[in-house]
Amino acid sequence: MQILAADAATQPWSGHDTQLLIVAAIGIAVIVLLIVKAKLHPFLALILGSAFVGLASGVDLPKVITNFEDGVGGVLKEVGLLIALGAMLGKLLADSGGANRVVDTLLSKVRGNLVPWAMALVAVIIGLPMFFEIGLVLLLPVVVLVTQRSKMQLMRIAIPALAGLSVLHGLVPPHPGPLIAIQAVGAELGLTLALGLLVAIPTVIICGPLFARLAARWVPVGAPRVAGGVDTEHSSGDPDAKRQPSFLVTVLTIVFPVILMLAKALVDILMPDAKNPTPVRVFFDFVGSPLVAMTLAVLLALLTFGYAVGFKGTKLTGKIGDSVGPIAAVILIVGAGGGFKQTLIGAGVGDSVAKWATGASISVLVLGFLIAVALRLATGSATVATITAAGIVAPLAGSLSPTHTALLALAIGAGSLFLSHVNDAGFWLVKELFGLTVGQTFKTWSVMETLISVVGFALVMLLSLVL
Repeated sequence: MQILAADAATQPWSGHDTQLLIVAAIGIAVIVLLIVKAKLHPFLALILGSAFVGLASGVDLPKVITNFEDGVGGVLKEVGLLIALGAMLGKLLADSGGANRVVDTLLSKVRGNLVPWAMALVAVIIGLPMFFEIGLVLLLPVVVLVTQRSKMQLMRIAIPALAGLSVLHGLVPPHPGPLIAIQAVGAELGLTLALGLLVAIPTVIICGPLFARLAARWVPVGAPRVAGGVDTEHSSGDPDAKRQPSFLVTVLTIVFPVILMLAKALVDILMPDAKNPTPVRVFFDFVGSPLVAMTLAVLLALLTFGYAVGFKGTKLTGKIGDSVGPIAAVILIVGAGGGFKQTLIGAGVGDSVAKWATGASISVLVLGFLIAVALRLATGSATVATITAAGIVAPLAGSLSPTHTALLALAIGAGSLFLSHVNDAGFWLVKELFGLTVGQTFKTWSVMETLISVVGFALVMLLSLVL
């Protein structure tokens, strides 16, 4: 991928590149108008928008279809299964009374304006080793219940949680994006991790609890009735539960996949030889993979949130089935968002942006950030933005000090988070799980992502002046 991006970047700009960027902009506008004005279901709007982009950009007819299908499959194999497993875990957490136990304990220790800060801290802890999507579905029942009990607006609680997850996902290894950038530019992992945390903490504060006050004014909504497969209006627990799980058991069950993924990350760092892995690394690479970790967490929840509280086998089977139905539309929309993203990439939009970036005579840090921003806007994929931007600027990193090489990796990571919109599967995940409109999602999630990107990059540049 990096070689392809570098090769494309050396080609001269052509009229076709201009056409591609215009078509991409029109395609995004078409999707927004179909959803907002024509009230078309987002799944269908994304299919139509993808078809328009593919056809208008001159892609062969069979390739228009395969690009979309590959995008849907690529997202669902990574995210779709995790959303379903997260919904199962969330359903068991809520019906057992475990979510109530966590919320009651949290609100008994922290009250009033400190609640959003507590949610940001919880999200940072959960998000350290975990993919954004998994952290979101795990935290969703807690976010919704805290919103209901605290009598606050949904955005006062949701934005800090989203910010904590997103910042860690984009800036702090062992998340895939930062690791890709570190490897591409030759940065030191430990140094990048330390600087990443230094950038991440104030970014979470500014873009989480502080921005949440403004977001709640822009979008003054309460908790959704149904979120992630859980009926939040009747979330006080199933009356068939003979007892509630203890706070310790509940927390340990929730963080069980976090522990597995963190253990995998630590073993990968301590045993970096992937070509000749030890049995220990092979084991932790397996149990720490997101799919296996979440599956094991659901199996554990069947014990701690199921049999241990008095549910029988048939009851638990019904709960697992009930949890999947409400998220079917979410999975379809997220998958279609991935299809639109791949349609843009297959049409060559990412290559056109890479060509534009090579003509800029600016600081390497600024160049890395701007390339990642442009690719994020064009393709909707933070991973594609990170891989391509890192591939383009990697030859320029050789002249940098170790500290500035690490900051270059962070600058690329910050750029890859810029302005999530309709070509990003994460946009649709947040919209559907929190029951927002497209406009409300833009005002909250999209603005928050842009703010994270800008604040994170500003802090990177500040560190580059003093280090």
